[in-house]
Amino acid sequence: MEIFKFGGASVKDAAGVKNVLEVLKTVGHENVLLVISAMGKTTNALEIVIKNYFDKSNELYASLQDIRKYHNQILLDLFDDEEHEVFFDVNAHFDDLEYFVRSNKSPNYPFVYDQIISIGELVSTTIVSHYLNFAGISNQWLDVRQYIKTDNNYRDANVDWDHSQKLISKINRKKSLFVTQGFIGSDENNFTTTLGREGSDYTAAIFAYCLGAESVTIWKDVPGVLNADPRYFENAVLLNQISYREAIELAFYGASVIHPKTLQPLQKKEIPLFVKSFINPTLPGTKVSKGVDLEPKTSCFIVKKNQILISLSSIDFSFIMEENISEIFALFHKYKIKVSLIQNSAISFSVCVEDKFEKFNELKTILSKKFKVSYNENVSLYTIRHFDAISAEVVEKDKTVLVKQISRETLQIVTQ
Repeated sequence: MEIFKFGGASVKDAAGVKNVLEVLKTVGHENVLLVISAMGKTTNALEIVIKNYFDKSNELYASLQDIRKYHNQILLDLFDDEEHEVFFDVNAHFDDLEYFVRSNKSPNYPFVYDQIISIGELVSTTIVSHYLNFAGISNQWLDVRQYIKTDNNYRDANVDWDHSQKLISKINRKKSLFVTQGFIGSDENNFTTTLGREGSDYTAAIFAYCLGAESVTIWKDVPGVLNADPRYFENAVLLNQISYREAIELAFYGASVIHPKTLQPLQKKEIPLFVKSFINPTLPGTKVSKGVDLEPKTSCFIVKKNQILISLSSIDFSFIMEENISEIFALFHKYKIKVSLIQNSAISFSVCVEDKFEKFNELKTILSKKFKVSYNENVSLYTIRHFDAISAEVVEKDKTVLVKQISRETLQIVTQ
């Protein structure tokens, strides 16, 4: 079996859905499982719904209606008959969402987030599945929540691999094509959970691992994995081959093409991962597998925007020792602050962090009780793998460098 993952950009409108059909016709669709994300910017739109829900905003139902209209227009562009059952199935998902918004009493933000945000994937896969059937490609729609089981760490759930393996192994492989959702799962009480933003890649890897898949292909609007984000760097180069280890390094430092959690289960079973273009599906793309680290061998540039550089020093000018660092990292863990760079001296300790869950202000209050806290918001963290003098100069040009750190293969620079 092959696993294909299509992200939100690939199904952002009716033309995108039709293109998925063309990709399948071009590369084949027998013994394939499709993992599909929410359409376009639906996840962002649903985050506005969540904000309105907790703010008790009078714009709540208007924001819900906007999302309904967006998907309904895609339906109208795809199907001639408004009596087609897909209209009823999609409306049923939105009705379930509105019922939850009206009836839910839980104040738990992560829990509410997951119940609301998941509607995007459920609706997108419902539309794609119906359209493929309508176009003559028979498929079975799967509710991923019946197959991927997790703990109840809402917004960043951990997979129960043993339970998920047992459930996924029961999939009837006599069907030649399956359509399911990325990003979501469910806990032991069958409440919806999510695997973290961009978790659809991870979903594809979970299915691949549990099914012993032949390969995973991530279909994107780029020709493959590039050595740099073309939005920020000129003359980006296509990487033809990357080893699992190198890809994990790039993902760890923030490369956005491959989700950090995706690679480890694939590496365990040596399942190759391909990153290909849904615009030109016959191009070879990039292969991630066991083998040469990089082909071609070149510097790789990664940039993470909107980071926070935090510098801590003792109020009494005493040394920052292991005990202090252990306490600081325990707080980072508690407040779900992701640390991307560390630098310390005798009396100060600096970290560049990502405040994914907007917990920094709470953390700052706690840290200020024991440390002098200085910080720079909206900084950029540049990482260069396999750097040289020229690549470093490219990054530093016309920028204020706040921190610079060099190891054997990697250069990291924090700039304002």
